[in-house]
Amino acid sequence: MTDDLAARIAALMPRAKADLAELVAITSVADPRQYPAEECKKAADWVVAAFTEAGLSNVRLEPTPDGSLAVLGERAAPAGAPTVLLYCHYDVQPPLDDAAWTSPPFELTERDGRWYGRGAADCKGNIVMHLTALRALGDDIPVGLKFVSEGSEEQGTGGLEAFVPDHVDDLRADALLICDTGNAEVGVPTATTTLRGMATVVVTVSTLAGNVHSGMFGGPGPDALAALIRMLDSLRAEDGGTRIDGLDCDGTWDGVQYDENQFRKDAGVLDGVRLTGSGTIADRLWAKPAVTVLGIDCPPVVGSAAAVPATARARISLRVPPGIDAKAAREALAAHLKKAAPWGAQVQVEDESLGSPFRASTGGKAYAALNRAAKDVYGKELSFLGQGGSIPLCNVLAATYPEAEIVLMGVEEPRCLIHAPNESVDPSEIEHMAHVEALFLRYYGADRS
Repeated sequence: MTDDLAARIAALMPRAKADLAELVAITSVADPRQYPAEECKKAADWVVAAFTEAGLSNVRLEPTPDGSLAVLGERAAPAGAPTVLLYCHYDVQPPLDDAAWTSPPFELTERDGRWYGRGAADCKGNIVMHLTALRALGDDIPVGLKFVSEGSEEQGTGGLEAFVPDHVDDLRADALLICDTGNAEVGVPTATTTLRGMATVVVTVSTLAGNVHSGMFGGPGPDALAALIRMLDSLRAEDGGTRIDGLDCDGTWDGVQYDENQFRKDAGVLDGVRLTGSGTIADRLWAKPAVTVLGIDCPPVVGSAAAVPATARARISLRVPPGIDAKAAREALAAHLKKAAPWGAQVQVEDESLGSPFRASTGGKAYAALNRAAKDVYGKELSFLGQGGSIPLCNVLAATYPEAEIVLMGVEEPRCLIHAPNESVDPSEIEHMAHVEALFLRYYGADRS
């Protein structure tokens, strides 16, 4: 039975590639300032059609409070069988620097055994994984299914988080497969058990009524950009690790570790460049807060004038590990920035987004079924890792469905370079994780104890 399922999934891989090519070609960045809003609607319609064809019923679009569209669907459970929720998102990150891409970001391109394109892994690769698993099973699905595909996850606007409390029955299930993570590396089956939360702010520094000539006023004239640079630098210790007043930045990770050389390779760290922070790589990724300057508004090099900047602005992300309250971390970040401002510069800190950290419970039937499926496909026990990224929806789901098991899995292993130029997916991960998902549905449905 398992071998037959593997053969069916292998035969479906050309279709999986064709589907992924169609999806990647849709520029579904959920920010109308960058790409037309019609592209997200186009992606949502594609998902509706695909999952209807794959056997779900009542597949439909539902507006969420942030103005995006979620795709919902279902399949009735056999008598006495549990129900499984399948999650993914169809929106993607912007490509960032088009010139940094080796191939066009919105054109699926095969190179060195991998499929490249924005969203190829995060998270359109997981959409295709779901479809492949469902197509391989056909009508032989021994569980009920709920399905949801989110349309604004990458923007962090909380559309689905706000949707869930008013639509509890639409997503109610015994096991929730949140397919927006992936394996520790290709060929190593992995479930993510912790997620860092997130606090994002925008800080604006003002020192002058307007820009002034640097020859006439430079020196005593307070430079807003220089003030901002000092403030941002104060967020890091000498070794580059995050240091924020009032925030515990010394956590440790006691689970599976992450080899430093492998991390350097996965992250593309240049020769001779030292890693930042202290402790193990796992400590720094999964147990300590991490601050990142996402962007700065200031005069560009080309076209800049000989003037002292009057204002400067930065967007700052703080990743928050389990055990630290995200709201308290955001307040500590804002207080630190204001205290660090030099020369009496005026500082305004605007809250942009907030998400709490998450920790999964792994002792239930869903994890047992997943481990069995992983062993059948990969020949290895399931590994448990942390994840540096944030999925605020997990906390909402945990609060709304406290008896449900939440499993984070998917195709997004480190070489995928999600959120960066040249994002890619290993097609073997789509194939094998689709097989894991299909077997999981069988094994979980068969366990009626």
